[in-house]
Amino acid sequence: MMRWVSIGAAIIAALALLIGVLAVCHMIFTRYVMGESTTWQTEFAIFSITAAMLLGSPYVLLTGGHVAVTVLPDALSSGPRYAMQLIAALVGLLFCAALAYGSWLYLLEAWHGGWTTGSVWNPPLWPALVPLVVGTTLLVTQYLAEILQPGTPEPSASAPAPSTPAPSAPGTIESGGHD
Repeated sequence: MMRWVSIGAAIIAALALLIGVLAVCHMIFTRYVMGESTTWQTEFAIFSITAAMLLGSPYVLLTGGHVAVTVLPDALSSGPRYAMQLIAALVGLLFCAALAYGSWLYLLEAWHGGWTTGSVWNPPLWPALVPLVVGTTLLVTQYLAEILQPGTPEPSASAPAPSTPAPSAPGTIESGGHD
């Protein structure tokens, strides 16, 4: 189930990125072709592109799309590698849980305080914080799903194997094999 939630969040992230790019294109057209000033486009683009990054993070964890330095894991046998990957996953989980907790508090403060961005456009701040809360909460849930999945101690171990890539030299930086 978490797999499909992460995929759904990734689709929403792709749409948010597309909308952010369109806002930038609109800003360029308005500013340089029409010669008019812009008010909302920069802030909207920042919010939507940031939302894309945050909402796409559970999918990146699911598919192993993160960058990993594999010098030490490649040098270890399966038992110590398993322990190292489990510890790394638990540390990642704890960090993301703390970030999710803090983001929920921040969202509630912005909501109850009626905070705005303070820009010329000056929209309420809480809608821009929703992707932070959703993204970090889904990332925590994805970490839990990866850790609790039998036989897969490392996040992204459930990702499909890449199509027979050439083996990399030990100590190289890899992206998890997913482009």
